[in-house]
Formats: sequence, C-alpha cells, structure tokens
Amino acid sequence: MPKLNQVNALVTARKGDAEKQVNELTKLIQKEQLFAGRERTYRPLDELNGQKLPPESQRVQQRADDLVRQARTKWTELWNLVLTQDSGNQSARADIVVDGAVVLAGVPVTSLLFLDKQVSELEVFVAKLPTPDPAEEWAHDPNTGLLRGKASESLRTSKEPTVIVKYPATTEHPAQTELFTKDVPVGTWTQILYSGCVPTDRKNAILARVRKLQDAIKLAKEQANLTDVERQKAGEPLLDFVFGATAG
Repeated sequence: MPKLNQVNALVTARKGDAEKQVNELTKLIQKEQLFAGRERTYRPLDELNGQKLPPESQRVQQRADDLVRQARTKWTELWNLVLTQDSGNQSARADIVVDGAVVLAGVPVTSLLFLDKQVSELEVFVAKLPTPDPAEEWAHDPNTGLLRGKASESLRTSKEPTVIVKYPATTEHPAQTELFTKDVPVGTWTQILYSGCVPTDRKNAILARVRKLQDAIKLAKEQANLTDVERQKAGEPLLDFVFGATAG
C-alpha cells in the first residue's frame, strides 16, 4: 500500500506528461489524410495490345482505435493515481450513476471535481475523432480491420486523331478535311477505398455516453460526502463505459 506523499509526487509528475501525450494524439486525429487508404487496379479493354499500368495504393497510416488505446492508457494511469490521492485526502464521497446504474462507486468529492474537467477534455477528444466520408458505403473488412468501400470502376480514355472530310474533292478543288482528336475508351480503373476512421454511429454513441457521464459527475459532486490510502481504479471502469471494455 503506497504512502500518500508518494502518490502525490506521482500525480504531480504524471499530469503534465499525460496532457502532453493526449494533446499530440488529439492533433493526430484531426489529420484526416492519415486515416484514408485506397487501392486502384487497371485493366485495359484490349488485353493483348492495350497499355498495362501498375496498380496504385495508399496505405492507411493511422487507425483511430490505436490512438484511442494510447489515450486510454495515459488517462487510465493518471485518473487512477488522482483517485488514490483524493481517497486519502477526503472523506466526502458519492456514486457516479448513469441511467440508474453505478458506473463508479464511492468517489471522493475532489476526484469528482477533477473528473468533471477530464471528461470535458474527453468530450473534445471524442468529438474530433475522424469519421468516414458519408457519401461512401462502408463495411468492416475483417482482413485489414479497416472500413472498406464498395469497388467503383471508371474508364480510362486515350485521345486519338480523327480526320473528317468536310467537302469531297472535285475536279476543280481538292478535298477539304479537318483533323481533330476524340476520347476513345482504352481501359477500366477499379478503385476500392479504405478508412481507418471511426464509424459515425459508433462515434455518436460514444459521444452520447460521454455526455451522460458528464451529467452524472455533476450530480455526484452535489451529493458527495466520506475514507484512507488504498490503490483505486477510476480509468478502467469510466473508459470501459465510454469506449467499451478492452479484451484480455
């Protein structure tokens, strides 16, 4: 069982680090291009003589769930430490209750004050999670763990010169012709879009749970009132409620 002064020292050291790391992650989740990927393959209409073009691809560089996990790790460590610190300092306590169910029981009033601010930052973080282009139809791809769009095809054309005879030749005048180019289909591009974003309905559901948690913490602050220094856990149950329990 740690001494309270040890917990106080850890909280002081970890607050700045957690804030810095989460700020960096929040900047990352706003860079939509990091979450986008695609594959394009080309097939000439003339399989024997048509021009062959190599496939094109753009790798998804970030997955929103990976960034959520990193942020969860930082928040979990810090929230647990602060709850342990406040448990040793305070006797005033209250339960955080959402929809009649206790999400976190017996929370000191000082922790409720801290969590009120943290969950506001959590709301900002979740609100900025990237979502895929609503114009596309997305489905989960079990092979990549990404969202996968429907394959789309587009023609590749080539400009070919064409001569038209405006006036045929006569005994007195040569034929009058005009040269112009026209687009002729020569192949087909097949494109599949990929996304590492969070599905919009999932993001909205998470955001709704964050806001319920905010309301519950505000109510708990008003009811708070009671105990000594044992290690406490705040991050796991709160973040499991928002994002869902992690496996393992």
